[in-house]
Amino acid sequence: MHQVKVVRNIWLGIENLLLHKLRSMLTMLGIVFGVGSVVAMLAVGEGASKQALDQIRKLGSNNLIISSKKAVEDEASTTAHSHMSIYGLTYEDYARVSESFSTISQAAPVKLLRKRSRFGERVLELRVVGTTATWFELVPREVVAGRVLVPSDDHDRSPVAVLTEHGARKILATEHTIGESIRIGIDVFEVVGIVKSQGGVIKGQGGQGENIQIPDRNVDVYIPMEVARIYFGDVQTRTTAGGREREKVELHQIIVEVDGMEHVEATGKGIEEMIKRFHKKKDYDVTVPLALLRQAEDTKRRFNIVLGSIAGISLLVGGIGIMNIMLATVTERTREIGIRRAIGAKRNQIVGQFLIETSVLSTIGGLIGIGFGVLVPSLITHFAGMPTVITAVSVFLPLFISAAIGIIFGLYPAFRAAKVDPIVALRHE
Repeated sequence: MHQVKVVRNIWLGIENLLLHKLRSMLTMLGIVFGVGSVVAMLAVGEGASKQALDQIRKLGSNNLIISSKKAVEDEASTTAHSHMSIYGLTYEDYARVSESFSTISQAAPVKLLRKRSRFGERVLELRVVGTTATWFELVPREVVAGRVLVPSDDHDRSPVAVLTEHGARKILATEHTIGESIRIGIDVFEVVGIVKSQGGVIKGQGGQGENIQIPDRNVDVYIPMEVARIYFGDVQTRTTAGGREREKVELHQIIVEVDGMEHVEATGKGIEEMIKRFHKKKDYDVTVPLALLRQAEDTKRRFNIVLGSIAGISLLVGGIGIMNIMLATVTERTREIGIRRAIGAKRNQIVGQFLIETSVLSTIGGLIGIGFGVLVPSLITHFAGMPTVITAVSVFLPLFISAAIGIIFGLYPAFRAAKVDPIVALRHE
């Protein structure tokens, strides 16, 4: 019986709203745009942070990345054509890092070079990554074909290469991939495997806001470390507009795996202090992906709170609009309220009637707003190429808030209607 009354009251509320279609629709617009903006802004914020968070997670929460960089004083002194910059990590640094910390499970050295690759008539500039088999354990990548580097490749100094899928498509095209020979620089390498690469740059996540290079890129080719040392050496020469620059960097990166997340940050500080004793200049960086992940997640939370607060203002404006219209409705329906009270309607029934109307108004507006809010991120992704992510929370939370706003902002008009004196109301024209 109670359920029948509720359904009847809801239907009565809808009928009352339909009596003034245009006014009801305009009142709902505040809720529609409020809910839509909340859903859309949270989707944009979630998408903007997801890509960076995913990239940081791929670095490994137990990993540390030690990178070479040119010291500030070296940057200012490379104008002379014959000058050779010597900076960065050394093979001795790798040995010390590997042997000095009991919390380190394993480590992989990385040498990075830019070389022109040739296969038949096809030419492609690749980033050559000289490393060991351990690299693929610390930064796992899906094997598309063949195999990755193995310890015997380094031991036997085998001229083998593992291409990324993107690089293989560019340089090998439709040819058979595994077993083909490609020329890197002036040397010939046998392709033994192809892996998927998910590399890129994490922008502005470092301690000073600098960009953090993650270990791989789309056009990488991996070769054994010993082969890279013998074939290409440690001194690289490049031609610029101002002349020729030479630089000597033994290792560009050292990737370290720590035995537990609880030891990651302490080990990172220990490594930084140890390297500092052997380097006169700050020509290295220690990146802690776990710390970056925490920082990025904290930034994401703050960003979502700000976006949600801004969009929530629209909902508040929509709620004020509902209160304003319902107060006007109470004045218009004073005689109706008086008749209902005169034939026995109780105050709580009058309150319930007006609350149902505001709830129906805000809920329908919320549902339309969700549709609008889901459409906008899809259009942003399609036309602007920006990633957007719609979560269950970003959909149901605004709907819940819009329904709550309908009740909260409908309370005052409802109680005001219930307090109308029946005799005065019956005399109202």
